[in-house]
Amino acid sequence: MAQAEQVYLGLGSNVDARNKLAAGIAALRERFGDVACSPVYRSEAVGFEGDDFLNACCRIRTDLEPQALKAWLTELEDRYGRKRDLPKFADRTLDIDILLFGARTGRFGRLVLPRGEILKYAHVLKPLADLAPDLKHPVTGKTFAEHWREFDGDRSLERVGW
Repeated sequence: MAQAEQVYLGLGSNVDARNKLAAGIAALRERFGDVACSPVYRSEAVGFEGDDFLNACCRIRTDLEPQALKAWLTELEDRYGRKRDLPKFADRTLDIDILLFGARTGRFGRLVLPRGEILKYAHVLKPLADLAPDLKHPVTGKTFAEHWREFDGDRSLERVGW
């Protein structure tokens, strides 16, 4: 059996967002046990006109390989109504992305680690920096707190009560 690795996931929803995000986190806890989550943030839709998103980051431990975890997460998204025939930027019932998988870097099938969106979007970076401020990005070597301090993109986020 493979050794369990720490994995960081980005979660988002803009369709029945509170319920879908809560259901996604509950499913992660049921499957992986102890799950740590960041605060939840509200952000505007990116790349299309739509309702605001709720976003968070969760940390799990798993002995699954990256592609097997991705397959499980895809099934979870589908269970909560994710439509796969929509454009890249569209409404999402539940979107769960693997951001970091231990210190792994590179391509694993269609999955690229670490996920490029971490350093591109505030709604990905800020929850990750909250959850793991001292964790270092496996490519840049900077902590996620440092990356957030230096982030020069749109910081339009609102922390919401959960």
